[in-house]
Amino acid sequence: MSEQDIQTLESQFPAISGRAFAAARQRVLASGQSVLQTEGSRLVREYPDGRKEVVKHIEPPILVKSGTILTIP
Repeated sequence: MSEQDIQTLESQFPAISGRAFAAARQRVLASGQSVLQTEGSRLVREYPDGRKEVVKHIEPPILVKSGTILTIP
């Protein structure tokens, strides 16, 4: 596999993974279960009927520029 092939695949990853997560979320809700998700600085449980419950307040998301390498201590 060439470097160009790898770069092409990597560039497609965000869109493909976004669709996969959205589809999984819909399947879970359709099965009658709730999902946990973040909304800004909140952790929210969403129920199949559309009701939302704030579970916890969390640190706000960190905006990171594409290509940035983060080291987690």
